[in-house]
Amino acid sequence: MRRLILILLTLLLAVPAGAEGIDMREYLFGHVGDSYGWHITTVKDHHVTLPLPVIVRSKTSGWHVFSSAKLEHGDGYEGFMIAPKGEKHAGKIVEIMSDGSAVKPLDISITKNVLSLMIGSLIVLLLILCAARWYRRHDAREEVPHGLTGLVEMLVTMVEDDIIKECVGPDYRRYSPYLLTAFFFIFINNILGIVPFFPGGANVTGNIAITLCLAVFTFLAVNLFGNKHYWKEILWPEVPVFLKAIPLMPVIEIIGMFTKPFSLMVRLFANILAGHVMLLGVVAAIFLTAKLGVALNSGISVIAVFFGVFMDILECLVAFIQAYVFTMLSAVFIGLSRQKSESTNN
Repeated sequence: MRRLILILLTLLLAVPAGAEGIDMREYLFGHVGDSYGWHITTVKDHHVTLPLPVIVRSKTSGWHVFSSAKLEHGDGYEGFMIAPKGEKHAGKIVEIMSDGSAVKPLDISITKNVLSLMIGSLIVLLLILCAARWYRRHDAREEVPHGLTGLVEMLVTMVEDDIIKECVGPDYRRYSPYLLTAFFFIFINNILGIVPFFPGGANVTGNIAITLCLAVFTFLAVNLFGNKHYWKEILWPEVPVFLKAIPLMPVIEIIGMFTKPFSLMVRLFANILAGHVMLLGVVAAIFLTAKLGVALNSGISVIAVFFGVFMDILECLVAFIQAYVFTMLSAVFIGLSRQKSESTNN
């Protein structure tokens, strides 16, 4: 199934810009990329966009805060503009200097991905607080939670018992807050990315900057709280002395410290981004074949709708699996850093 969709995407990307009224590269990468405004819908060729705050610091005139609506249609505002396609900082805000050169300012604007990140974090916070409120008002030994609280309890229990406790070891409780937060954060943002209307549709967990931050948190949890045995296995492993003296094995182990979080970052980023691109490609097939005749367009549309529904269901499963896998691997890496030597166990 995925091979068929990948073949379809390859054919769609081969369509030249402007063919059938749509530039596939612009369409695909424009949807999965970040932006300074949140496009909600189009009504009679009019784009309904939620403007977001632009916060930039110029090297010459200090801080500037204004609405992204000021930069629509390529217009400049207060000496700033969005760099056009083909320029060095294409799609980013640049400052036009007196000599006509474009310089990228310090940019901490609230973009589409940032707003979606805030919404996802707020949803996670509300879920946990609502569940905590129920437990404060009820005796869990006599009453069984239902609805949203029951769902949260089921997920927390599953992650705690099946992943954290099994992978981390006896002192798993100190790592449970981080691992549970990572699971719910990734899962909620994965689901929001599948929702095709506001406040969904942003590519948060398919953004490598977000997955990099999550991987760094795991890296810090592993290496800041690793015990003496963990560091001994890295710096002076139990191998022949000449392998340690060169030092071949310590170098390999140190490289392994960084490749583990790197794999976490790439796995989550690649899977979520690929899912979004495939969904967009399937939908685009309907519009690309609009001028090829009613019969062909109708047939392609039926197939595209079937594939689209199937991919949506599959992506819901992938959203859960990727959150589960990231949490499980993080727990495994943390557990390996907390192991004790055989002599200590004996």
